[in-house]
Amino acid sequence: MTNTMLQGRQADSARRRQRVLKALNAARKDGTEISVSAIARTAGVDRTFLYRHPDLLAQVHTAQTTPAPTEGNAAPVTMASLRADLANSQARITRLAGHNKQLEKKLSELLGEDAWRESGLGAPADVDQLQRQIVTLEQQIAELRAQLEERDQELDAARAANRELFASMNKRH
Repeated sequence: MTNTMLQGRQADSARRRQRVLKALNAARKDGTEISVSAIARTAGVDRTFLYRHPDLLAQVHTAQTTPAPTEGNAAPVTMASLRADLANSQARITRLAGHNKQLEKKLSELLGEDAWRESGLGAPADVDQLQRQIVTLEQQIAELRAQLEERDQELDAARAANRELFASMNKRH
């Protein structure tokens, strides 16, 4: 009896293997989704059946990564895969266009700065420092003018004192 049960179980396993292989071949031909879940669902077996049979699991994984064989001009891809490829391509184009705009803007700014600097019209790079220096120098000029005016007044006073001194000395002689 044990032998009969073992033979029955082996026959059931063989039938399941055949259903999995048939589902895998059909999915390859039709271009439908190939995944462990999809093949197990189509074959009417549990996913664990595939995981318990490494050779079947390897075939599923191989089928996922290899394109379906083409017959003549038949398309090896499904509409879903084409839509996914199209969406991915459009997203990549959008990303690349944005990156391209950033690069063009940066290049334009750098070329504009170079042209402005080379023309001599552009302000020096250290404008703030030069502005501070100008303010400091203007303050120094104002202070020096005040000192000069004070010395001019002192010089005028000394000249006037000298004139009076010479005039009084000349009167005595």
